[in-house]
Amino acid sequence: MKNWKYPFLLLAGIGVSYLGNWIYLIAINLSILDLTGSAAAVAGLYVIRPIAILITNTWAGSVIDRVNKRKLMIGVDVVRGLLVFLIPFIGSLWVIYFLLLLINIAGAFFGPSSSVYITKLIPASDRKRFNSLMSMTSSGAFLLGPAIAGVLIMLVGTELCIFINSATFLVCAFFIYLLPDVDEVVKEKRERVTWSMLVGDWRIVKRFAQGATYFMVVYLLFQGAMLTGFALDSQEVTFIKQHLLLTDQDYGLIVSLTGLGALAGAAVAAMVANRVPLRVYIGGGMLFTSVGYLLFYASFSFWTATLAFVFLGFFMAFANAGYATFFQQCVPVEIMGRFGSLAEMLQAIVQIVLTLILGVAADWFTIQTACMVFSFAGVVLAMVLFITVLLPSKQIHFNEGKLEA
Repeated sequence: MKNWKYPFLLLAGIGVSYLGNWIYLIAINLSILDLTGSAAAVAGLYVIRPIAILITNTWAGSVIDRVNKRKLMIGVDVVRGLLVFLIPFIGSLWVIYFLLLLINIAGAFFGPSSSVYITKLIPASDRKRFNSLMSMTSSGAFLLGPAIAGVLIMLVGTELCIFINSATFLVCAFFIYLLPDVDEVVKEKRERVTWSMLVGDWRIVKRFAQGATYFMVVYLLFQGAMLTGFALDSQEVTFIKQHLLLTDQDYGLIVSLTGLGALAGAAVAAMVANRVPLRVYIGGGMLFTSVGYLLFYASFSFWTATLAFVFLGFFMAFANAGYATFFQQCVPVEIMGRFGSLAEMLQAIVQIVLTLILGVAADWFTIQTACMVFSFAGVVLAMVLFITVLLPSKQIHFNEGKLEA
């Protein structure tokens, strides 16, 4: 791409928002703990997002595909910024929960909208590099956010961290305001979301899924391996502390080094984007990520655990960039919001189920045994994915131009 002005504005806006989210995540956990003294109240924070997805994502895609994406993204960030700003002034746990639910409901519109916007703004030949750079901004925020939050909380407390997150949403909205409209002219009179409209939209998504068999096979294999990994994430702290007998400081160092691995992986993925095939990003990236989980739960010391997680973080950057590019190429842009929203809802349900199954299995057996079995299942799925994307007859699906699914 000759002119990267607009892509970099978008990366800057979303990157600032990512950074604010990590600062806020640390602060809101401590704020709720200070307010209630209850670990259960803190755990409740992690239930709010799946609830918001279940409330919203059956109909959010129908709205996203019918409105101006840039204006919607600006509006969502402004709303989130204002709602986050209110949190430090609230003394009731349930009111804070309600505000967080509203923030997550608004946020449910941003991800699918940004996918559509990126697909329209970035030429097909540049999407893999852009998605790698996006992964790099996410990894950088993951590294810097908690560190900045730690210093700010030590010096001035949690409230400033929450106000900073509020400001980052507004900064992101401003950067998006500077970007061009990429949508066709939207009708002045908007259609009201009705039950018949939703049913019609679900049928459109179903017809696409039935007609895009190969895409759906790759999608299901990739998500199966990735969601298995997300379920395994829920046990990493317990494994580190109870099985490896490491300290909180050791855990913090492992997480930081994993972030460095992810940042390095995203940087390399961006640099080699024009030389490494897309299917290697998806298949190879996911296979090595899954192997990383297996190595981590087979580890026996601080260093073996750290090396496994750095390895995992490095290759996950390739997997995420490859999958995002493949999704943008294969899903028609006019239904991308609807497909993305419904897919995100189903992923949330599967993630909850897998996490619960793994939690029960870790209680019935040893945590290492349960996690090793799950990790091995992830490797099998990733291996099948790798073979599937390397089939010579399917090469056309990975040409880095706009394709029909």
